[in-house]
Amino acid sequence: MYSLRIVRPRRFLLASAALTSFVAIDMPAALAQQAREPLPPVEVSAPQSRRQSSPAGRDAQSSRRAAARRPGTASAVPKPVVPTTAAQTPLNTNAVAESASRLGLTVRETPATVEVISAATMREQGYRTVSDVAQGAVGVTAGDNPAEPSAFSMRGFTNSQINTLYNGIKIGPQNMTSRIMDTANLEAVEFLKGPASLMSGEGAAGGAINFVTKQPHTGPIRNEADFSWDSLNSFRAHYGSGGSTNVQGLDYRFDVSRSSLNGFADDTNTKTLDVSGQLNYRISDSLKVWGAIEYREDRSKAYWGAPLVPIAFSGSHATTGIVSGNYVSNYNKTDLGAVTIDDRTFNTNYNVLDNRNVAKEVWLRGGFELNLAPDLTLKSQAYAYGAERTWFNNEIEAFNSGTNMVDRERFYVAHSQRLVGNVTDLIWDANIAGFDNRLVTTLSSSYLDFVRPGAANFPGDSIPLVDPPRGYYGLLTIQQQTARIDNEALSFEDRLKLTRTFALVGGLRVEHIGLDRNSTDKFGLEKANFPFSQSWVPTTGRIGYTWEAVPGLTFFSQYATGADISANNIFLLNPTDPLNLTTARTYETGVKHLFWDNRAEWSFSAYDILRKNVYAAAGGMQLNLAGRQESKGVELAASVRPIGPLRLWGNIAYVDARYADFNFVGGSFSGNTPPNVPRVVANAGASYRFFTPWPVEVGVTGRHVGDRYNTDANVVTMKAYTVADVYAFVDIPKTVFNAVDQARLTFRVRNIADKRYAIWGDPFYPDQILLGAPRTYELSAAFKW
Repeated sequence: MYSLRIVRPRRFLLASAALTSFVAIDMPAALAQQAREPLPPVEVSAPQSRRQSSPAGRDAQSSRRAAARRPGTASAVPKPVVPTTAAQTPLNTNAVAESASRLGLTVRETPATVEVISAATMREQGYRTVSDVAQGAVGVTAGDNPAEPSAFSMRGFTNSQINTLYNGIKIGPQNMTSRIMDTANLEAVEFLKGPASLMSGEGAAGGAINFVTKQPHTGPIRNEADFSWDSLNSFRAHYGSGGSTNVQGLDYRFDVSRSSLNGFADDTNTKTLDVSGQLNYRISDSLKVWGAIEYREDRSKAYWGAPLVPIAFSGSHATTGIVSGNYVSNYNKTDLGAVTIDDRTFNTNYNVLDNRNVAKEVWLRGGFELNLAPDLTLKSQAYAYGAERTWFNNEIEAFNSGTNMVDRERFYVAHSQRLVGNVTDLIWDANIAGFDNRLVTTLSSSYLDFVRPGAANFPGDSIPLVDPPRGYYGLLTIQQQTARIDNEALSFEDRLKLTRTFALVGGLRVEHIGLDRNSTDKFGLEKANFPFSQSWVPTTGRIGYTWEAVPGLTFFSQYATGADISANNIFLLNPTDPLNLTTARTYETGVKHLFWDNRAEWSFSAYDILRKNVYAAAGGMQLNLAGRQESKGVELAASVRPIGPLRLWGNIAYVDARYADFNFVGGSFSGNTPPNVPRVVANAGASYRFFTPWPVEVGVTGRHVGDRYNTDANVVTMKAYTVADVYAFVDIPKTVFNAVDQARLTFRVRNIADKRYAIWGDPFYPDQILLGAPRTYELSAAFKW
């Protein structure tokens, strides 16, 4: 199965590496050819003290770019970066999201809906994992189904229809590669809504979510430490340090975090470890080189949900307000009738005793930024990524109305993934016929090797619904699949300022994807129709405008396209699966407004997305041809500080997502809503700060999520829910702890009303529902010095 070879992408990568090496080796010649004007600073400033905003009002992120120059400037040198202390706004629209544009545009200058959640906001709102962060974003929901951890729903699309990126790099489809991730080592999480293949390539039909690790800054060394504990006996700890070293031009950042998050179900927990570091070395005003390394590990004893149970069986233990509907088991085909969640199963773990869900990941990244000429900058990044993942669980728990037992089934799979690649940008600032223009040309290449041993048999048994004996996995036999994927892309992105307030922004991406697949049985023999190869060449893009009608008030519109593999998982694509492309397009328009002396900000957007040639997940790891998927909606966010101590914020998103032409033998799902897509998602919060000798702030946040379905059939409804958190913190003066500059103690109550609700459903495992966490209490402490 290893006889397949891909030669061209390796040559491409060697060429990219040679370019990087040439710049490093022939540095004197390169420097002799360039002008002496300096590049804009590229270091990232550390987060400021706590923001006067909300999850919808994010801290501004550090800049590493310059705005396009006005005609008539004395030289074509990029402008210096404005300090982040001057860039903060209630909704953080002065932040720069590099996953949304390579042009160095702020959120307000980008003709798309973009949201940036900063590290300061994550700490303030108590976001412990990236799934928590998503729950605070506008119109985004998340679920940590252990088969596909950190799954997201956004604008009517879910899972692998949303690209997840790590410092702008895609490692594969979300439902194969994403993991539960602690937020302690992150500088920001960026949300780009709508088809975004221009920026992140194949797969971004619903948008992209980018996780940005903490970066070095230039200046005095700053340290931070955080600790927390909650009533489920969970704990988190983090230490970070960064600043300038004694070596002129050398800055560093180092972070290490450890967590053990216990679940509310018996014997469930997730342990994480994340160690990351980066060095930035500014050799001269015109040249910077950098290198980064990160190791991540997570180990879980997983919670796979509570089974749907007939109301007739549960009797007085039947619950209301969690699920509703009539259901025929996908697994054992028995008719359950009207279903419920039995209150005796709230804390039950149906997984086997020897279960495990483990991943280890290593990142190596490095690159340079070189000013070739006053108006020409070359940036290049090379990266290598490796991951080992294992699932060894009982994954199915389906109630059988014929036996009144829970039928279980085991599943094992492992991943061994290796990825290498390079991304090179050439940034050209020019004046075209009197108009400012910035053009970024990007050349990227990657080569991925993926080996997937998996179960060839699926042991199962039947156990009682209440107090079940958990048992062990049992006999395991293994078969193996492989995928080798090469990817090359050439893209162009341009911003042309026709007036001081009106700009056109557009781009085009041409991408080649090559796939070689093989699959063998438990005896090592190749299966029918394997091996096979396939390639695709999607072309995607974006065109839009921004118009600052009056200072602070910006209108925008865009048309954007995306593409992904129709079977929705290139790693598992079979020769009998559809081998053509799914395409998506969006029309979007909106407004972003900053006013009242920067104390208030709001944004609004409306969109229409159409995705064609869609394949949808069905129970039993099957795919159905779903025809078209349509999504239309609006989003509104606002944040205001009417008086100094008081802060108010809120956001609401409405989406009408449905299938069209979803017909099959025996029925039709046309008009149905995709799984895990609520029609309405709303967040709101308020806080008040008492300026006492020891400043105290109290706050409350609320979240409402509408009805959702767990499958395309739309027969079982996960009911709408509303939850609220409250918190209070005290800032302890330096006179108390002389060794630290800032100290904060926080008390937080999550889900204060102890609401029981369904948070997520896996359409591949439709017999069970994941429940949300009950009320928990948390204490935390944070220090900076």
